[in-house]
Amino acid sequence: MHVDPSDLSAQQSYRLLSGIVVPRPIAWVSSLNASGNVNLAPYSTFTFVAPKPPMVGFSAGRKGSVYKDTVHNIMSRETYVVHIADRSLMEPLHESAEEVGPEVSEAEMLGLGTCASDCIEVPRLAAAPIAMECRLRQVLEFGDTRSRFIVGEVLRFHIRDGLVTDGKIDSAELDPICRLAGPNYATLGEIRTLRAMKQTKKHSGA
Repeated sequence: MHVDPSDLSAQQSYRLLSGIVVPRPIAWVSSLNASGNVNLAPYSTFTFVAPKPPMVGFSAGRKGSVYKDTVHNIMSRETYVVHIADRSLMEPLHESAEEVGPEVSEAEMLGLGTCASDCIEVPRLAAAPIAMECRLRQVLEFGDTRSRFIVGEVLRFHIRDGLVTDGKIDSAELDPICRLAGPNYATLGEIRTLRAMKQTKKHSGA
């Protein structure tokens, strides 16, 4: 089978790519609107982009010509929280993707408790095993659909006790969920540990 991308609409291309680029980690993002309501939405085009200072990024598309509430809130306040959900939060995470009016707080609608952040005014989800308080650093637009890749600097990590060993997250203990195509999710399954690769130092010539 051969597919010419020029023959695909944006929606058709999305459906194809979202089944190819799997599994995808999910950024569960809380933000505040102008009225102070907590907006909550999942984004599965998510990664980290720099370790020092730590920065993470996610891509947000448009519905027609309109960006999602999260994008408007972040562009306005320049602060937000990125959460990592575990298996126990799969259903509320999925339900938070439902399109509702900007006056509706998804956190309140889903009965998710929040607590104050340390560095920003946007609250974080109390039940999330990991939360990262972020300040907006950069926004890049890509493609004909003008999808926005939002990069934020992590100002504070909130990590559930017992998840960190020797400075690393215990992935099995975290039990994160990931996104597949459509309304399909997965968990880690089998974890195999291979040998650590040797790291060599490279010196630049004078």
